Amino acid sequence: MKKLTGIKIISLIGSLILILLITSNAKAQTPPSMYDNNWPEWRGRYNSGAAPTGNPPVEFSETKNIKWKTEIPGKGYATPIVWGDQIIVETSVPTDKMPGGGSTAAPSTGMGGASSPQATTIHKFLVISVDKNSGKINWQADVKDELPQERTHELGSWASNSPVTDGEYIYAYFGSRGLYCLDFKGNIIWSRDFGQMQKRMSFGEGSSPAMSKNKIFIQWDQEGQSYLYAIDKKTGKDAWVDKRDEATSWATPVVVEINGKTQVITAATKKVRSYDAETGDIVWECKCLTQNVIPCPTYADGIVYLMSGYQGTALKAIDLARAKGDITGTNAIIWSYDKDTPYTPSPLLMDGKLYFLRTNNGFLTCLDAKTGKVYYSKEKLDGIGTLYSSPTGANGKIYVAVSGVVDVVQAGPEFKLLSKNTLDDDFRASPVIVGNDLILRGFKNLYCFSDK
Repeated sequence: MKKLTGIKIISLIGSLILILLITSNAKAQTPPSMYDNNWPEWRGRYNSGAAPTGNPPVEFSETKNIKWKTEIPGKGYATPIVWGDQIIVETSVPTDKMPGGGSTAAPSTGMGGASSPQATTIHKFLVISVDKNSGKINWQADVKDELPQERTHELGSWASNSPVTDGEYIYAYFGSRGLYCLDFKGNIIWSRDFGQMQKRMSFGEGSSPAMSKNKIFIQWDQEGQSYLYAIDKKTGKDAWVDKRDEATSWATPVVVEINGKTQVITAATKKVRSYDAETGDIVWECKCLTQNVIPCPTYADGIVYLMSGYQGTALKAIDLARAKGDITGTNAIIWSYDKDTPYTPSPLLMDGKLYFLRTNNGFLTCLDAKTGKVYYSKEKLDGIGTLYSSPTGANGKIYVAVSGVVDVVQAGPEFKLLSKNTLDDDFRASPVIVGNDLILRGFKNLYCFSDK
């Protein structure tokens, strides 16, 4: 073995130091997560409802800590998304135009009994960009003018689906009105028509798209033939399509990566199914939920959480490392908690704890996400009765919005109400948190609150 000279040793040490400096600098320059300063999809990363770097105010009102307030036209209850300085909102605006020409002085509002009456006028389906700093409308894109063929629940709207973005394009989904790819100036790049859905009891539409590296996933569950569509993001064409033996659901899929493979997990009445994102093959499935599944699956640390609360209660925690084939009744289901689960609101998963609301009311439960241990259950929120929005969390706080009230609750194993905030609007959309900003989509207005 040759001996190293002093000069060679010094040279070798210098090279090692240089490598370490380069490596350290590369780590320091690693770009932040796309979720750190953005809100690119309905429930945030893994449908968790949590903002990892958020720090919005605890107290706010029409006059306190309000950054701006902007009126949004039409009726749309979709939760907005945020990318950079743009907030993207979807809405449906009734006109006075009749199908086939003519007009009326009384455009349809979509309000009615348990299910809204049939629309009688053409609606404009708009994608609107609002400046996050000023609240000014940057642009609005009219993607479709059409008479809605379906009815929608009086508590819903014809624009209840949230868009998604990868930071390059906006993918705005309006259910039976189609999927639209837009750039950040409001230009339509491509569009896709899926036909007319047939929803149970005319309850309306509401599932939002999920996003993978190069695909958009649309869960098209209805009373007719149901599908899961995997859409190529660049072209709008099918990458693959799976025919589903499934009834109406309103859940949004969650996309996760396990052992180098991407799975698309869909929650529905007959079965929960996980698909290989590249091929559309079923990875695993399970019959474990109730009727009318609305809450979306959420994921953290190798476990996916599924729940529903209509005509029964169900909450299952599934270890994805064990999940293969039919996992009904197997040890892949690591714990269950089948009471006090939500009908409409999706859960909040934050800092190792799972929070959810009972049916459609203001009773909050907190469980340990790993074990299912109950920290508290059915704690009553102040001023919140019936609600349809989902809780959002950041910086050890939980935000719950309903008609004219937003409660802020301390996160953690003990229930504590931090504030009750009153506003001049009603809310079906869920709170959105980006940095120090709390963004609320009301029936009439878009709000932004910040104390920084």
